[in-house]
Amino acid sequence: MKLFRMSLWSSLMVVCFLLIATSNLVESKCAFEAIFNFGDSNTDTGGFYAAFPSQGSPYGMTYFKKPVGRPTDGRVIVDFLAQALGYPFLSPYLQSIDSDYKHGANFATSASTVLLPQTSLFVSGVSPFSLEIQLRQMKEFKVKVDELQSKGNTNLPSPDIFGKSLYTFYIGQNDFTGNLARIGISGVKQYLPKVVSQITSTIEEIYGLGGRTFLVLNLAPIGCYPMFLVELPHENSDIDQFGCLISYNNAVVDYNNMLKEALTQIRKQLSDANVVYVDTNAVLLELFQHPTSQGLKYGTKACCGQGGGAYNFNQQLFCGNTKQINGQILTATACEDPYNYVSWDGIHATEAANKFTTYAILNGSYFDPPFSLQKFCDIQPIG
Repeated sequence: MKLFRMSLWSSLMVVCFLLIATSNLVESKCAFEAIFNFGDSNTDTGGFYAAFPSQGSPYGMTYFKKPVGRPTDGRVIVDFLAQALGYPFLSPYLQSIDSDYKHGANFATSASTVLLPQTSLFVSGVSPFSLEIQLRQMKEFKVKVDELQSKGNTNLPSPDIFGKSLYTFYIGQNDFTGNLARIGISGVKQYLPKVVSQITSTIEEIYGLGGRTFLVLNLAPIGCYPMFLVELPHENSDIDQFGCLISYNNAVVDYNNMLKEALTQIRKQLSDANVVYVDTNAVLLELFQHPTSQGLKYGTKACCGQGGGAYNFNQQLFCGNTKQINGQILTATACEDPYNYVSWDGIHATEAANKFTTYAILNGSYFDPPFSLQKFCDIQPIG
């Protein structure tokens, strides 16, 4: 494990150096002229906020210095990917004001699920913008591009953009976690095959629209997030040496293996497409287990929360909120050094963790099958 940690950190630092050096030598060029992202809060760049403005002040504090609808202290993975390809941040599809879609759109919204809420086991607390709805939004976007671009709209891409784009997926975590406390792992596992099937069928539909390159990020090790360590029922024997929940992380691995196998099968059907499984779980697990080895300090402790202790997470008081509890007025505040944390608010990653994960993606060593973004694009620094 020690050799793995050294190799991971060293390889990512080499990538950082090469990316910066390369960007200074040549003009930026990229075969992918746009990014279209589908997801939940892990890659939401303001979609949910545009539909339901409500987020508190600590969000966005590191990079934007104000709330911008991202469930973290700064940038999310898709922000860094856009920067790496030399493009501006992706505008949320739901944001009608000051949006620029020349280089793609972001359909992700916080609390989104893969399955439609009414067809899954969810009863409340999820976004109406499931993956199927996000796909419908993309189809409508394509129709509008075909209709309006010829009329001189400057904030839209050309109609042929859909065959020259990178399609990214980071969704499924809410399907997995939404009912864990209520029905347990075995109950949730019963409908996870439907989740995987919906993801692969979505890829097939986008392929029919011209898409040829797909990056599908797997699920994070939820057993290491402070929120689940506090909320999910478990015995002390279920906590590993790094402070993470063994059974829940094992269940995530089972799902990720199911997803990986399904992508292998769909790859055989779409032989001229790049359908790539991205093992972000391994990257985040390394950060949670060995934060100090990667330049951070805290793994399973939230930066923004209330209560202190091992997790700094109060399930009655989410990040940025103020509430009276047991006669006391309490506020869940942010730490002053989020760059030292893996977890931002108990359930989402910090900008620092998102940046580290993006470096791993750009490195390409967490792809199955092997795939190199550097062969398609002059990768730009993501400082």
